Amino acid sequence: MADHSTRAAYTVESLLAVTVRVFNERGYDGTSMEDLSRAAGISKSSIYHHVRGKEELLRLAVGRALDALFAILDEPGAAAGRPVDRLEHVVRRTAEVLLAELPYVTLLLRVRGNTATEQWALERRRDFDHRVAELVQAAVAAGELRADVEPRLATRLLFGTVNSLVEWYRPGQRGAEGLPDAVARFAFDGLRAR
Repeated sequence: MADHSTRAAYTVESLLAVTVRVFNERGYDGTSMEDLSRAAGISKSSIYHHVRGKEELLRLAVGRALDALFAILDEPGAAAGRPVDRLEHVVRRTAEVLLAELPYVTLLLRVRGNTATEQWALERRRDFDHRVAELVQAAVAAGELRADVEPRLATRLLFGTVNSLVEWYRPGQRGAEGLPDAVARFAFDGLRAR
């Protein structure tokens, strides 16, 4: 028979889930290691057993979101085919990743560059945006997207739409399974060349 009076052992993964929730509630700068230890129900020294500190937790959290986003670019649907189809795949899958990793992507979208980790995350986000802008440019050059919309602007508009989900979507919300398709239809109906 298990002893339920003892606390569950924390792993880096379970500690990260608590950390991301607290960072999203209080902000990274507004969160202390004491706040994290209270939220996790463990001592600060137990946290330090797993990580070097708060910034490492931030890097692990935003790294999880970034790794999921960059993995999309290596998927067959993003790597081969007509540029517009590849772009649509990336947009749809980005919305799916956002929904699946909502707390982590929310945190990623809130970093401002105040620490070395935040600067690293912003640089990786710019790299992702640049790679998507190249896809937009290829689709325009192929005559698949409207030529009157500048590719970098189109990229910002696409991901502004996708990223806005973090502001209003709540897990378990009715109709959520159709959100990635709705975002792609909304975006590409307006961007496709006629």
